Amino acid sequence: MTSSSANGRLRLHTLWLWIGWALVLSVVYLSLTPQPIFIPVEQGDKVGHLAAYAALMLWFAQLYSSANRRLTLAGAFLALGIGMEFAQLLTDTRTFEIADMLADGVGVAIGWLVAPPRTINFLSRVEAALSQM
Repeated sequence: MTSSSANGRLRLHTLWLWIGWALVLSVVYLSLTPQPIFIPVEQGDKVGHLAAYAALMLWFAQLYSSANRRLTLAGAFLALGIGMEFAQLLTDTRTFEIADMLADGVGVAIGWLVAPPRTINFLSRVEAALSQM
């Protein structure tokens, strides 16, 4: 039994999409909260930016395989990262950093590069496992 529907979309596409939007909202919250997650390594905040934006790109790349759609997503995530830095200017507790924008961009690129078809579509695998239950 396959995990995708006849049109090639994942059967649980809507669920995966909702989870993806929850991830986006989490990144927005974490970008603006006065108490960001502390990552205990040198330049830990840059590691956090890179990981967050790689995760967003990789998650949504599981849902959309066309290059045009992925390019749109990459642009949207880059715009989000830039927008979050400018939004931080409006807070008393966060700082605007171009290096954070660069880390976001590197994260988006990594997410794209490790996305299917170069790697497995883990959402498809989850659906396949669920269909065997």
